[in-house]
Amino acid sequence: MKQNIVHIALVVRDYDEAIDFYVNKLKFELIDDTYQPEQDKRWVVVAPPNSHGVSLLLAKASKPEQHDFIGNQAGGRVFLFLNTDDFWRDYEHMKSIGIKFIREPQQQDYGTVAVFEDLYGNLWDLLQLNSDHPIAKR
Repeated sequence: MKQNIVHIALVVRDYDEAIDFYVNKLKFELIDDTYQPEQDKRWVVVAPPNSHGVSLLLAKASKPEQHDFIGNQAGGRVFLFLNTDDFWRDYEHMKSIGIKFIREPQQQDYGTVAVFEDLYGNLWDLLQLNSDHPIAKR
C-alpha cells in the first residue's frame, strides 16, 4: 500500500494576502487558484519551490468559529516545518524582508533550526536536516 498526505489546510483571513505572503515572501509556488462557484470559495494551493511533498491549502475562514483559529491552529506550538537545502541563505533572506523569528538559529542533533511566524502568527520551523537524518535521505 502507498499513501501520501497531499495537503494541509491552513486557515487564513484573506486569500490574496495569504498568497502574497507565501508566494512573494517565502517564495512558494502558486499551484492552483480556482474559484468554486457552487461553494463560493477558492481552491488555493501553494508549495515550497521544487517541492514534491505536502502542499498548503489556503482555506479562508468562512464561519465565525473558524476565525478564532487563524494564526493559532496548533495552540501556540510549532505547526509547520520548512526544510531547506541552505538554511543560512533562507534565514538571511527571510530576516531581510521582515519575517519575525521567535527563536534564533540553533544547531540540534538533527540539524539547524530557527522558529519564525507566518503573517498570522502560526509558528514554523525553518530547518536544514543533517544529511544522515532519515527524512533527508528520502
